Amino acid sequence: MPHPENTRDEDIKRLDERAAALEARTAPVVRDYGSKAAGYGYRLMGVLIGGVFVGLGFGAGADVVFKTAPWGMIIGVLGGFGISIWMAVSSAQRMAAEAAKEWGPAKDIPFDDEED
Repeated sequence: MPHPENTRDEDIKRLDERAAALEARTAPVVRDYGSKAAGYGYRLMGVLIGGVFVGLGFGAGADVVFKTAPWGMIIGVLGGFGISIWMAVSSAQRMAAEAAKEWGPAKDIPFDDEED
């Protein structure tokens, strides 16, 4: 007949292992949203700055071709800025929809009574 104490210790050890495995499977995954949000910000900044520089380049090219000294660059920078704003807004809307789908609805920050 096996020793009851020895069997009990082994049963407890197996139960602990199964409990640890269950806890590992059911533990929520903590995601790093900060790096993804920073990536969204850098992407928007790139769209804004890139649009201005592309407009500047097209304006300078128009100045060389049509001999319209500063007006091509002025119109190119303003047009590039306008287009970059439009692209940034549409990109931000797309990123917000993607984030809402992945992260769920936005959660409110709890009210802090000690701000007085």
